[in-house]
Amino acid sequence: MPATPTYRIDPFDLRLFAAVVEHGSITAGARHIHLSLAAASTRLQQLEHAVGAALLLRSKQGVRTTDAGRTLLLHAGRLQRDMEALHADMAAHAHGVRSTVRVLCNTAAMAEHLPPLLGRFLLAHPEIDVDLRELGSRDALMAMRQEQADIGVLADYVGTEGLATRHFREDRLVAVLPRQGARASRQALPFVDLLQRPFVGLPSESGLSRLLYDKALQHGRGLHHRVRVRGLDTVMQLVGDGVGVAVVPQATALRLASERVVARPLSDSWATRQLLLCTAAGDTPPGAGAAALHAFLARHGAG
Repeated sequence: MPATPTYRIDPFDLRLFAAVVEHGSITAGARHIHLSLAAASTRLQQLEHAVGAALLLRSKQGVRTTDAGRTLLLHAGRLQRDMEALHADMAAHAHGVRSTVRVLCNTAAMAEHLPPLLGRFLLAHPEIDVDLRELGSRDALMAMRQEQADIGVLADYVGTEGLATRHFREDRLVAVLPRQGARASRQALPFVDLLQRPFVGLPSESGLSRLLYDKALQHGRGLHHRVRVRGLDTVMQLVGDGVGVAVVPQATALRLASERVVARPLSDSWATRQLLLCTAAGDTPPGAGAAALHAFLARHGAG
């Protein structure tokens, strides 16, 4: 009966294995990582024993990977990258970075509301890093419930049962249209009136894009995007060029206002949202860094 594999794999052995495959022979691979041929051979035999399968076909011409070897090679690259990321993160702690705070937020918070606040906070707290990610409010809610983040900034149209929440800011969505051909009016516009026109938007995975897609479906319609771009500043520029219309946070429309663009409020109730500051573990998230950032956002969020 074959020995049961242990799967106790030394990361250095994965590095050796990858070097041997890359250079075509055990001798060349061992030389590349400054290891003797005898030591390399022993380590490779131990690696094959650990996984319970032959990894290399050896010949006078060099080595070739077996099916098991090719599978291991696929994982080896990813594991080495993960180890490098781990070393980088731990090095940050060694150099005095005490914590990294994980924050999830929707598009409006990412683009408009959080950047100026985070800038002030990070300058005042050089010992704290922030891992900021954008998700749609529903996806962010699920991630928060699974404790994949310390702090969330979500729109209030999602149910936040189980989370501790407080008001952060009001966020309004507005329609922006090319000034050429648009009626000069401040009257609120229903979202459905935009659906017959081409759109300029953010990538389909962005929180705002998902929201607009869902709202269009409720009217039995789709959204025809002429182009999708990464930033709201580019969205506004292309709308001004006459490429299409868009829906953006009001703060974006005000910040990037130009004579080439007309902003109209949306009459739909969902276009006015309250952004909520959320935590999954009581009123204060665990960890000194997360608690400090949460307190800062709570103090300055309504400003």
